[in-house]
Amino acid sequence: MKLSVIIVNYNVQHFLEQCLHSVRKASKNVSLEVFVVDNNSVDGSVEMVKEKFPEVLLIENKKNTGFSYANNQAIKVSKGEYVLLLNPDTVVEEDTFEKVIGFMDAHPNAGGLGVKMLDGKGNFLPESKRGLPTPSVAFYKIFGLSKLFPKSKTFGKYHLGYLNKDQTNEVDILSGAFMLMRKSVLDKIGLLDETFFMYGEDIDLSYRIILGGYKNYYFPETRIIHYKGESTKKSSVNYVFVFYRAMVIFAEKHFSQNNAKLFSFLINLAIYLRAGAAITARFLKSIALPTFDFGIILAGLFLIKDYYEKNYKFIEGGSYSSSLVAIAFPSYIFIWMFTVYLSGGYDKPVRLFRILRGVLVGTGIILIGYALLPEEYRFSRALILLGMGWIAIAYLISRLTLHIVGIKAYNLNPDKSKRIAIIGTSDEYERVNNLLKQTSINSSFIGFISADKNGTNHTNYVGTIEQIEEVIEIYKINEVIFCSRDISSQGIIDYMHTLVSADVDFKIAPPESLSIIGSNSIDTAGDLYIIDVNSISKPKNKRNKRLFDFLSSTLFIILFPILVLFQENKLGFLKNMLSVLIGIKSWVGYGSDKHEHLPKLKPSVLSPVDAIKNSSITTDTRNRLHLVYSKDYKIENDLNIIWKAFKKLGR
Repeated sequence: MKLSVIIVNYNVQHFLEQCLHSVRKASKNVSLEVFVVDNNSVDGSVEMVKEKFPEVLLIENKKNTGFSYANNQAIKVSKGEYVLLLNPDTVVEEDTFEKVIGFMDAHPNAGGLGVKMLDGKGNFLPESKRGLPTPSVAFYKIFGLSKLFPKSKTFGKYHLGYLNKDQTNEVDILSGAFMLMRKSVLDKIGLLDETFFMYGEDIDLSYRIILGGYKNYYFPETRIIHYKGESTKKSSVNYVFVFYRAMVIFAEKHFSQNNAKLFSFLINLAIYLRAGAAITARFLKSIALPTFDFGIILAGLFLIKDYYEKNYKFIEGGSYSSSLVAIAFPSYIFIWMFTVYLSGGYDKPVRLFRILRGVLVGTGIILIGYALLPEEYRFSRALILLGMGWIAIAYLISRLTLHIVGIKAYNLNPDKSKRIAIIGTSDEYERVNNLLKQTSINSSFIGFISADKNGTNHTNYVGTIEQIEEVIEIYKINEVIFCSRDISSQGIIDYMHTLVSADVDFKIAPPESLSIIGSNSIDTAGDLYIIDVNSISKPKNKRNKRLFDFLSSTLFIILFPILVLFQENKLGFLKNMLSVLIGIKSWVGYGSDKHEHLPKLKPSVLSPVDAIKNSSITTDTRNRLHLVYSKDYKIENDLNIIWKAFKKLGR
């Protein structure tokens, strides 16, 4: 056995499927075995592997054991002369395994090897080659000097930017996304350090290979696509803490005491700076638009009031009570903005009719409340109606401004911006086109580019694969989907590299799959087209769930003297009502369980498990119930669970 390929998977079924298809193609001329170690995924990954890749050696863990432990499980039973650690969010070329094995065979001093990695848009990933993160290197990286001077031999050591990315070179650190190692070297230096749960283990192992007297090489003669960030959101605060803490573990293990202390200080400084910046940026981003809306609406209302006072209401002098105005205007604006929010006016993409609908509903609520007030507290019905007109105009002006400026998230007509070209044979084009129709993606154009250089008579045919650049220019294509059944991985990567400056997005449709996969940047964490489901993460469902919690809690508080009689824990019921009312908890969710792979929900009183009378429910069943709940959310589900487990609302 020449090669053992080990893939650790955690809830990235669609990426794993595509990866295994590419591995299968690359294994034709190599004696190898393929392991998939699944860390208790609940997204159907295990079932998919069993059904579509029966040749794969599958290890099913009953909990998330972490990256290092899972890899070690497979390494211990592997039989290959070489061991390859491969991420599930990668695509390898057809000759990748042959080339890397040939290089290792020709270089007996090589202990480890990494390859040239490209992101989902065909851009070179600088982490393909890295230097040892010493305190000075870490300092330059943390404070941005390595980014400012990437090719400097002093400041650019983290990504070795001064080395030619197209030439083979010795490097310090290999990426865990593709890490080929000689099995005999692992027997000598030891396996992955399981102290590292995720991140840092590749740095530690690479360094130990060098300490063992071997060399690590960067080998650019073959390439892989790495959809980095699929299993974890690298822009999250959690990533900042986990990644940089891993660096501290590495420093304490390998550096002298003084250097380790300096490194730990720099890393901890970076953690709090990066985490603080991330939290602050997220907060400011979330309140920026509502704050702007509030300010422009308030300013407009005061201008309308002044004009109305002078020309209609108090022609001979006088004005509205300033104290009444100070209460009425903010209250009106809050109601209008709240109903616009509930109507979907702050969702992306922007829909102006949702804003108008929210303004009309808010005006109705304000007028009803106005009619119920005592005469001395009534303000002005005319100003309410004039304010309604102004708020509609203000929203229109602000959204049009954002649209004209070119902020993508506020494009007022995003559906028509999707102009897609599908490259493959006619039958694959039809399959992928039908799949697109079942997703939430809308487009103004879907053209067929034939993978056959001789062309086709298909109705939607726009050209051959050799004419791809002309097709993109003529038809204004901004997204290209490759059918991997008809085009080799090497061909896909070649075209991506050729078109990297064309400002188009790339996706790959694996054969016989219900997914279309792509990733444009580390922040998008993968653009994945799958058949649309009514996920609880949709803004509309988030609002509906919060509104349901608020209204039901209010009702429970009103009926508390009666409902408390049916509760097992009466004091707990009171606490939960208040917690749900103010938004600390939700009535229904995942309970106290945490699921990193599912949409985030607040801690909840009940979960779908509570609707089942059988008390002996396995962890696997529990996870699947939570998955189904999050994938197909309806308020009726919450009502049903509360009804069946009503006496447990005080838990």
